[in-house]
Amino acid sequence: MKIKAINAYWLRCPIPPGRQWRSDYGHLTHFDMTLVEVVDEGGMTGYGEAKAAVGATGACASIVTCIEQELAPQLVGQEASNITAVWDTVYNGSRYHYARDRGRVFPILGNRGTTVSALSGIDTALWDLKGKRLDLPVVELLGGACRESMACYASGGWADGDALGDQLKSYVDHGYGGIKMRVGVMDHTVRHTIARTEVARKALGPSIDIMVDAHGTFSVTEARRYARLTEDLDLYWFEEPVTSDNKTGTAEIRRGTTTPIAAGESEFTRFDFRDLITAGAVDVLQPDCAIVGGITEARRVAALAETYQLELAPHCWGSAFSFMAGVHLAFSSSSAHYIEHSLGGNPLLYDLVKEAPVVKDGRIRAPQRPGLGVEVDGEFIRKFRV
Repeated sequence: MKIKAINAYWLRCPIPPGRQWRSDYGHLTHFDMTLVEVVDEGGMTGYGEAKAAVGATGACASIVTCIEQELAPQLVGQEASNITAVWDTVYNGSRYHYARDRGRVFPILGNRGTTVSALSGIDTALWDLKGKRLDLPVVELLGGACRESMACYASGGWADGDALGDQLKSYVDHGYGGIKMRVGVMDHTVRHTIARTEVARKALGPSIDIMVDAHGTFSVTEARRYARLTEDLDLYWFEEPVTSDNKTGTAEIRRGTTTPIAAGESEFTRFDFRDLITAGAVDVLQPDCAIVGGITEARRVAALAETYQLELAPHCWGSAFSFMAGVHLAFSSSSAHYIEHSLGGNPLLYDLVKEAPVVKDGRIRAPQRPGLGVEVDGEFIRKFRV
């Protein structure tokens, strides 16, 4: 089946007032996404997500334009099942035939940023479409699941003071054995961040895994200090201690601590992850299927994790489609142990689709439904399309 049409929709929906949160990104009142739709000549449709920002909000107009006016004209008429060829066509542009014949890349100028994010949504939609047409879940197309179920960690932790302990304990009460809390510049001082982390460990006890995420907001000196003064708290990982622009700084932090360092949610393509690895900067790789280049490129990153014996922990903060893309990826890799599950107010995870992904007692089962395993609610699109 050939690709008949590729469409993109900017969706923006409010977060219920009682479930909003505040972090270094500000007060989050809405969630944004670019929903990508690929239709084949047989009338079957696959869906994916392309991100304009790592966080919850971001203007998606440029991604919609890129998909509909730049990429769709290149791809309509191509075989929908030839996903790797589609990926290489976009990444290499008019020199794709050289890349194909010589076995190396000849990338376009936009080989990072908006174009690769747009490609991510198209690529994921093609995997969803292929799975539906073959009546198989995407994880089966990736080699099958490595386990029957996987643990999820509850991703939240914005509160301050004693409220933080109560917030995190509420996650554990739902069966989660791991939680992630936000730290960094939102706390104003390193000392305050340390104090919040101590509150978390005291509230949860020694048996719960605690991940901390600085969103890249510490300086190298601040991150080194934080890592040194929290080593006795036995953190599971320290995520994005400094900006992703500073891989050498991340490596310096990693050399100075026994706390594992996680990074990668805002990186594009396997080549950025290669650079993280060769710099000695990471213990945990966190590709986001809606940013890195889709499931195709995320699976290549998973291969790097498997090769270098690093942990794979896909960034699953987004809509049901990027969440399920990360779930299928994680189940396909022996290097993945945890799946991120958003505990913030996220209508795009729960209301965009007819049946939301099910996490029970802190675990999620291997996907069984065809494609990504979720179906879009058309009324939601009509209501929240920008």
